[in-house]
Amino acid sequence: MNIENKQRYVRVLSIAGSDSGGGAGIQADLKTFAALGCFGMTAITALTAQNTTGVRAIHGVPADMLRDQIDAVLEDIGADAVKIGMLHAPEIVHTVAQAIDRHGLQRVVFDPVMVATSGAKLIDDPAIAVLVAELFPRAALITPNLDEAALLVGQALHTPQDMAQAAQALLDQGAQAVLLKGGHLAGNNVVDVLLQRGAEPLWMQAPRIATGNTHGTGCTLSSAIAAHLALGAALPEAVQQARSFVRQALQAGATVKTGQGSGPLNHGFAPQTMQFR
Repeated sequence: MNIENKQRYVRVLSIAGSDSGGGAGIQADLKTFAALGCFGMTAITALTAQNTTGVRAIHGVPADMLRDQIDAVLEDIGADAVKIGMLHAPEIVHTVAQAIDRHGLQRVVFDPVMVATSGAKLIDDPAIAVLVAELFPRAALITPNLDEAALLVGQALHTPQDMAQAAQALLDQGAQAVLLKGGHLAGNNVVDVLLQRGAEPLWMQAPRIATGNTHGTGCTLSSAIAAHLALGAALPEAVQQARSFVRQALQAGATVKTGQGSGPLNHGFAPQTMQFR
């Protein structure tokens, strides 16, 4: 049998930390990939002991083990897009940057995870400068929230004008495109802005969803963008489709009780069949 003529799944790799509670990290990424009809793979950067109330402990994966995970997946299966999440230390950032170059990875979405929903810090200070220098230029898109963007640009962000200035500052730091998420702004509407090099900003807003179940929202959004890029969407379309997926997952999970803190989204509200290329 000639296997060269067979179809293959649309493939998305998550390089991120593990959430033992299942609501964020690689667990949320895999649920998102599957819900959108993609074949998900992982390279785990760190193990966390966490639940809906917070993070208890973080155990980093050695850099050589992370490298071996990435190489094992890509040398055999390959990837149509990549989502990068929690990278807790400089040597881990170096390892991922080298893998992007070594494998010629395209359609890379980088969610610079620095602070958990609970407020726990998830990254070493020395890693931040390395993130900017090594991953901003290599990613097709970075997806910071307001707190992460404020940390990166060195000032608090309180208004959409602040967001616009911060997005430009992140491009000036080397990012190719920035989706700055404004969910932490006050108001009844959630405002996000997508800024690409050489393009006008794309502002997106929608009514805020009343829910306490927001754990893993950022992970889910970035993995949904990567999935839609893998499925063939252009970046603005992928962002808009991913935002729609997250909003529907938030709405579907709003009345569900999971744990004692910030619960997860309902990733499986309308799963798609596996897609082929």
